[in-house]
Amino acid sequence: MVKQLKTMVKEKKKVMKKIKEVKVKETPIKKVPIREAPKLKNNKVIIDKKIHSPKNIMRLKSGIPGLDPLIQEGFEKNSINLLTGASGSGKTVFGVQFLLQGIKDGENCLYVTFEEQKTAFYRNMYELGFDLEKLEQEGKFHFLEYTPQKVKTMLEEGGGAIETLVLTKKISRMVIDSMTSFMLLFERELEKKEAALSLFNLIKGWECTSLIIIEEDPAKGPTSSAILDLEADSSMLLYFSEAKGTEERKRYFEVVKMRGTNHSLKKHEIHMGKNGIHIKE
Repeated sequence: MVKQLKTMVKEKKKVMKKIKEVKVKETPIKKVPIREAPKLKNNKVIIDKKIHSPKNIMRLKSGIPGLDPLIQEGFEKNSINLLTGASGSGKTVFGVQFLLQGIKDGENCLYVTFEEQKTAFYRNMYELGFDLEKLEQEGKFHFLEYTPQKVKTMLEEGGGAIETLVLTKKISRMVIDSMTSFMLLFERELEKKEAALSLFNLIKGWECTSLIIIEEDPAKGPTSSAILDLEADSSMLLYFSEAKGTEERKRYFEVVKMRGTNHSLKKHEIHMGKNGIHIKE
């Protein structure tokens, strides 16, 4: 019995000795980077645009001098953009410049009008230095006179002359001038909203960047464009009113909303001359 105990003690000592000889591998501690506190300026958090800017958003130049810096260098590709303004505010010229920029960038463009006559329209634009007739002959610019009733029929049937032209000519920029006449076909607000939704869904399926013009004076308060604002990707306003303290009328531009864009929140004065519209800072 005593011998057995001595043997067990010796074995235990051997085991303990081996344990001491074993080197325990230490698990390396991962260094966790310390998160920096947000930078402040005038008690406001400064956002790093490189981190927070939306990725993979392709933007197209607007064609309006002075506008692109206000909207992160252009309109989002395939977006639907509203432009509301009173008569004489520069809506049509804005739309033409938007299309001309597309032509410069190698795009096929379409101008759809419910009110303008082609001959008078081309003549007025030529006086501003825009030779649309020549561009049409070259197959770069397309002009389509359409009635609001035909648009309504197009929505009911799910297509029409506009869709045929967009698909066959591979249109990638389009202006509709103006939606006001079309909205007058509907009496109830729900009908207007449903019609606008149907039209927007149709346009989105065409995969073209669109500018929809509405003729109303935004200075007089809420407009019918509010019905379209919910579905549009952006909403812009053009003002044409008397400057304070003078009898002179001036034009101003404002971006009300533009999804995914850090846009200007100010009203900007517009200059209109021989070469069209220019937005001042």
